[in-house]
Amino acid sequence: MRLLHKIDRILPKKEDKTHPQGLRCGSVETCRNASRVSGRETWASGGSRVKAGCMASVTLKNIKKIYPNTETKKKKRKKGEPEEKKHNLQITAEGVVAVQQFSLDIKDREFIVLVGPSGCGKSTTLRMIAGLEEITEGELYIGDRLVNDVAPKDRDIAMVFQNYALYPHMTVFENMAFSLKLKKVPKKEIEQKVHEAAEILGITEYLDRKPKALSGGQRQRVAIGRAIVRDPQVLLMDEPLSNLDAKLRNQMRAEIIKLRSRINTTFIYVTHDQTEAMTLGDRIVIMRDGFIQQIGTPQEVFNHPLNLFVAGFIGTPQMNFFRNAKLVKQNGQYAVDLLGRHIVLDAERQKVLADRNEPEHDVIVGIRPVHLNIAAQGLPATIDVSEMMGSEMHLHLTVSGQDVIAIVPTAGLNLDDVRTGTQTHFDFDPTLMHLFDPETEKNLF
Repeated sequence: MRLLHKIDRILPKKEDKTHPQGLRCGSVETCRNASRVSGRETWASGGSRVKAGCMASVTLKNIKKIYPNTETKKKKRKKGEPEEKKHNLQITAEGVVAVQQFSLDIKDREFIVLVGPSGCGKSTTLRMIAGLEEITEGELYIGDRLVNDVAPKDRDIAMVFQNYALYPHMTVFENMAFSLKLKKVPKKEIEQKVHEAAEILGITEYLDRKPKALSGGQRQRVAIGRAIVRDPQVLLMDEPLSNLDAKLRNQMRAEIIKLRSRINTTFIYVTHDQTEAMTLGDRIVIMRDGFIQQIGTPQEVFNHPLNLFVAGFIGTPQMNFFRNAKLVKQNGQYAVDLLGRHIVLDAERQKVLADRNEPEHDVIVGIRPVHLNIAAQGLPATIDVSEMMGSEMHLHLTVSGQDVIAIVPTAGLNLDDVRTGTQTHFDFDPTLMHLFDPETEKNLF
């Protein structure tokens, strides 16, 4: 007994994890211990267990990603020679700049969507958050923890890939449980978490099947389930629906919306499909050539695009642009001359332009297809193609040699009036048109 007493005095005592006062949420283990002790491990609707008290905010500060040149002999740039651009990406002496000056504050449990055309840098940004790509410049925080040099496995994140990335020789249960087994989670807890996730995603009856026996939508649910069983602070999704057909994409979009309401985590979702961005995101980050073009809610970016690119990218079909227009000022009032019409702007826009003393200049007028109406009087047009979509009809018009698309409801519409080759007129509400500067491409309002 004396010997045991001496050993007990010599050996350091184990840290008491039952009283984690003063510990910050920057550590994953601290978060988990704190939630266990305080009893804040709560249950979401549907029976899923979620962590509470752990801040899952994500902050990106001036993030930059440069892929180094792989050429053995780098071409030297002469003094004063402009930097080379290839595929619209900047190429410097260090290499190709894929992401530039990316700054974003993502709130706890927010659903953020990164959207843009191929090569804009959205997937690269997601991979930097995941730790799969090194950050060239800038700082990345998950919660209050700087994670630039933290390994992916220690960031408390989970990722859903475009190609599912399921193990073909494992059952659905084994695929979903694999990461928990690597962490040596008790078997009973693994079974509980897997069954909870399967119930949320509606794949309980498939737990004994292998991936080859599942449809594309079911495989994607398994991939999502494998991610959420880890109970991550941040869930990353890289174009998870792009491999599915149109019907399954619509179904899975609805499933993701339901999932978001049942698990308390922060979502960062990457897609090139602006329909997914509009339906899923709390906020949308629109990217082009490595730069952020606009950040806002779906309604904000639709109603108030900051520039010509955002206006054309968001909305299906895309916005109609009329480049042969001019902003004029007569008798102290601003107006737009468009296709022979003189359109006086409303009082709100008059004030905006007058406050900055906007001079007369050429403008690009943008009007969305849903804001064009077939009218008895208005701008003359010829119907080239009419596409019946059920509740609405898409009309492809030629107006003064320019292609224009209008969307008109079919309720009460005489189909003989909109047949191919028919001469018609269209009109629009002037308060719904957008004006862009041809040089800067920025929205004037």
